[in-house]
Amino acid sequence: MTSTASSTDTRQDHAPQDQRPSWQQRLRRFGYAAGPRSDVRDRLVPPYVRPSPRLWQVLGVTGPAAERFARWSGWGGPLLVTLFAGVLRFYHLGNPKAVIFDETYYAKDAWALVHRGFEVNWDKNVNDLILSGGNVRLPTDAAYVVHPPVGKYVIGLGELLFGFNPFGWRFMTALLGTLSILMLCRIGRRIFRSTFLGCLAGALMAVDGLAFVMARTSLLDGVLMFFVLAAFGCLVIDRDRARERLAAALPVDADGRARPDAHIAETTRLGWRPWRWLAGLMLGLAIGTKWNGLYVLAAFCVLAVLWDVGTRRTAGAGRPYAAVLRRDLGLAFLATVPVAIATYILSWLGWILSATDGTGGYYRNWATADGRSSSWSWLFPDWWLSLWHYEHEVYKFNINLSSPHTYQSNPWSWLVTGRPVSYFYESPAPGKDGCPIDAGEKCAREVLAIGTPVLWWLACFAILYVLWRWFFRRDWRAGAIACGIAAGYLPWFLYQDRTIFFFYTIVFVPFLCLAVAMLLGAIVGPPGSSDTRRVAGATGAGILVLLIAWNFIYFWPLFTGTTIPIDEWRSRMWLDTWV
Repeated sequence: MTSTASSTDTRQDHAPQDQRPSWQQRLRRFGYAAGPRSDVRDRLVPPYVRPSPRLWQVLGVTGPAAERFARWSGWGGPLLVTLFAGVLRFYHLGNPKAVIFDETYYAKDAWALVHRGFEVNWDKNVNDLILSGGNVRLPTDAAYVVHPPVGKYVIGLGELLFGFNPFGWRFMTALLGTLSILMLCRIGRRIFRSTFLGCLAGALMAVDGLAFVMARTSLLDGVLMFFVLAAFGCLVIDRDRARERLAAALPVDADGRARPDAHIAETTRLGWRPWRWLAGLMLGLAIGTKWNGLYVLAAFCVLAVLWDVGTRRTAGAGRPYAAVLRRDLGLAFLATVPVAIATYILSWLGWILSATDGTGGYYRNWATADGRSSSWSWLFPDWWLSLWHYEHEVYKFNINLSSPHTYQSNPWSWLVTGRPVSYFYESPAPGKDGCPIDAGEKCAREVLAIGTPVLWWLACFAILYVLWRWFFRRDWRAGAIACGIAAGYLPWFLYQDRTIFFFYTIVFVPFLCLAVAMLLGAIVGPPGSSDTRRVAGATGAGILVLLIAWNFIYFWPLFTGTTIPIDEWRSRMWLDTWV
């Protein structure tokens, strides 16, 4: 059997048993563990878990072939999971052939952006003309929109490639949704040091209903999730690269083992760290898609700094916070915040370059018209003043949005999928649109944005497990997963009176899948366990995975808009709040 998350428990960043602070000793009663360590390089850069020889014996693979399989599995496994996810997401992508939910805004805004550089006001009845394939004339009047342009540019790229139709405006969200599975597999593999657990996390996301529906719908939140996950992956790689560099600088004793060194740990510079700059770019694109990326930026910056502190402490720094302040914090700030801000501003380039005579983007002429009396007009260019005014108006709109909506929900209900969102619903009569002629009564055809229930309910327990591992076992992996969930989830509790929806949770769905994978790895048990323990654990974890897969298959008609008899639709409404 392959080793699981528990196999890396012995590689956490702790002080030796005889040097542990008293607070850590007191935590032992709650499960805190920190045994002595030998080579500090194994703590800075833990090796990847290798499959058990018994696995190769069972599969009948031996010698060099086993080595090749083990080497290729790091990419082969994630690519197979991604292929599976891609087939699911691109299957009948243009179905339903309709403008569903907020596609009525973003698909048309995307078309305008890639052709004119700013959003425009569309005729209310233009959707039927678009779906019929007729000649659609692009309006010229600028429209007031409340979301930045990056996500709409992404959607528009698919429209340029495949046309102004459902497949075209869903293509890029399906592509990014598929690539997100690949990233999650690789990220999970890197943080767990286990190809098996990395692929398991990606497979869980592949069969999550919300991730599936969002990948097949041209909404902004799926694009936001992609950039957030990409930024997290960049920071994880940066963490590994920094620890490798510091590990290589440590002195080695006569036995060839690296030892902590306070001077090296506190004075070694870790360089420009390109992966951190790339993370800043991804975070800027996330903010340029939806503003809640700002919370993710703040959380990930804190996380990255704490990782640097842990790196230098493990290498032997006596004052790791002071060392990070002197050696790392300045470049860390430059690589993230200014890069993200610059990326966000550049995303408005189409609007900035539009005309200022009233025929350009909305509010583009504000500085030269209503804003001429501004006390800052002499200091900043007109596009900056106009953009600042636009952003201020958008901010007021977003914080005051309270118009009731049938499918709005409170964040307290999100983790248990209390109120999903119906993107599309029709009631075909018997003999029409796939409804069996002998159905007796009408059928139902729906696209319901809901997470796979068994997966989400298991994730509630996984979050508790992750918090326990982070707080009592000081497991950095658990802390990273908790940070990703918190950054995408907790800020919405500040806006409980605002009109908000369950599908906003897509931003932290990858981290929920990582949490569940970590929990399942713990259920399987550490490599040193008895065969009985491992078999029992693997059986239990396998049953849970099969239940999740079955649950995804059972709800498949509601994810894809497949026509089913109304009684079958009712049987899938497990909670009254789902209707």
